[in-house]
Amino acid sequence: MNVSDRPSAGRRLLPALSLLACVALWHLAASRHLNLGLVTFQNVPQPLEVLDAAWALLQSPKLQYHLGSSLSRVLSGFVLAAVAGVGLGLAIGRFHWVRETLMPPLEVARPIPAVAWIPLSILMFPSSEGSMIFITFVGALFPILLNTIHGVHGVDPRLIASARSLGTRRWGIFLRVILPAAAPSVLTGLSIGMGTCWFCLVTAEMISGQYGIGYYTWESYTVQNYANIIVGMLLIGLLGMGSSALLHRAGQALMPWYRPGGRA
Repeated sequence: MNVSDRPSAGRRLLPALSLLACVALWHLAASRHLNLGLVTFQNVPQPLEVLDAAWALLQSPKLQYHLGSSLSRVLSGFVLAAVAGVGLGLAIGRFHWVRETLMPPLEVARPIPAVAWIPLSILMFPSSEGSMIFITFVGALFPILLNTIHGVHGVDPRLIASARSLGTRRWGIFLRVILPAAAPSVLTGLSIGMGTCWFCLVTAEMISGQYGIGYYTWESYTVQNYANIIVGMLLIGLLGMGSSALLHRAGQALMPWYRPGGRA
């Protein structure tokens, strides 16, 4: 790596300064009970109140149950969506008859928000746990599916032609050419799907959960514990950011031929 490629101290410091600026603005608006007409901070807790609430949650035995429930639901729904989305995306992107058969019903279901599936999922699954996992699955499925399809469509036809001229058979082309070339788009879909997993999980837990970060956030609102609401929101953000970062690192490790920025 060249010296010019190494991040400078200013670049490393900039994200921290950005976060500190956001916290400072939050403190200023909440401490002065700022009222902007359309937006008011009269009931918004200050950062120190949220910090106290976060410390109380860290000491509470309920934290492990909330975290364990949410993480298990996200992981289950995401893995199912990844298997189905990548598998269907590769088949739809590669085979015309699969695309003509499956894309019409998938295109009808795709615009339906995951929240709208909640009543039906409650009817379909005997347990609330199954319905919440299903909601996370639906939320993550379509970003993974569509990005995989676009990745397959974006494979250079010359690579496929070259492989065929060298005697590579159909499954060899699929495994050695199409899948590696589409992998960056698949990773993008997985990253987006992970984010939508958390979004959909929180919504499902607010309605059907007894434990979980979403349930904790909604319960805090119902009892008017406003500091805990922000604790739950920040915890969701940190978990979502951390899971996406882990996924990105894993993708980079599995794709040594690809560098961020679209350069292979």
